[in-house]
Amino acid sequence: MPKTILNIKSLVVSLIVIILLGQAVLSANASLPFGKKNNTKKGTEMTTKNPVVEMDTNKGTIKIEIFADEAPITSKNFLDLVDRGFYNGLTFHRYEPGFCIQGGDPRGTGTGGFVDPSTGRERTIPLEVTPKLKHSEAGILAMARSNNPNSASSQFYFTLGPASFLDGQYAVFGKVIDGLNVVKELRKGDKMTKVSVLAEAHK
Repeated sequence: MPKTILNIKSLVVSLIVIILLGQAVLSANASLPFGKKNNTKKGTEMTTKNPVVEMDTNKGTIKIEIFADEAPITSKNFLDLVDRGFYNGLTFHRYEPGFCIQGGDPRGTGTGGFVDPSTGRERTIPLEVTPKLKHSEAGILAMARSNNPNSASSQFYFTLGPASFLDGQYAVFGKVIDGLNVVKELRKGDKMTKVSVLAEAHK
């Protein structure tokens, strides 16, 4: 009889140990993937700070990340014009193979800019440059201007290749993140059908 009791006690202890081990393994397996998923989501959110502009053209759609933190004055001016619908329907008036495609002139000649209805005068912004933002590759977005460094208004250009000789002289404030093939197909006379600001960047 004592031997039977001992066997029962051993069996109960064994069952308890198995149950406890099973719960421990289950808890460990459940916590790892959830923790990993949360960290990934948090990391992704941190890479979507800059606004993105979607530019629909007769050749296709272009998405541009705007460097609002590194070029705040230039970015604010451009985004304001986008919000006003200023670029809708405007053409690209200048094409230089391997160098740039330029647009944003309401006159379509390279001589116009944005006339602020509140003042009746053309709005211009000061030249804003930083060593961090360069004409390093095709798809860079920058402001066009006259010989006056502080004359940029609404005209902009996309680079079609590296153009380091422009660094420090023209304000870079964005980069094409989708649709670079469309940019390279643009020619003089092509049109922006609709330009709008998306909620956030998607890298």
